[in-house]
Amino acid sequence: MIWFVRHGETVWNVENKICGATDSPLTERGHAQAVETGEMIKKMGIKADAILYSPLSRAKDTAAHISEICGIPMREEIRLIEQRFGKYESTPRDGKEFHEAKKQFLNRYDGGESMFQMAQRIYNLLDELKNDGGDYILVAHNGIARVVHSYFNEMTNDEYASFGVKNCSVSEYRFE
Repeated sequence: MIWFVRHGETVWNVENKICGATDSPLTERGHAQAVETGEMIKKMGIKADAILYSPLSRAKDTAAHISEICGIPMREEIRLIEQRFGKYESTPRDGKEFHEAKKQFLNRYDGGESMFQMAQRIYNLLDELKNDGGDYILVAHNGIARVVHSYFNEMTNDEYASFGVKNCSVSEYRFE
């Protein structure tokens, strides 16, 4: 079983900027969201073997709050880092050019990483976790949430491009 948690609110989320692999820290609200999520996970009785988190501070800090509250060990997983959006990092999240570029799965955003490249590393990780047979909480980013969701569910290109989750949302996925 996999539970996916998106990190808490960041400074750039508030400023409506694309974070990508740029390390934008959690806001005070983001820390509070992470604490609330940890309390919710504990209340739900979720037992996981480990929390795997992206190396970016917003995910690491979110994972640390959850780990402290739930007593679940955590470890960094480099493959959970957010997609590198190249020239679009720090630009407005609702930019029309970015939304069109995002629909092109081979696009590397002038110095970034394509959707295919990101999907390969996340699908490989999920295959490993499936073969491992354990239960994990993954703490990462909205772009990673999109790939994880596509691993477990059929999606059209448009559904994939528009899919997103809220900060500190928890999604459950079962390996078949």
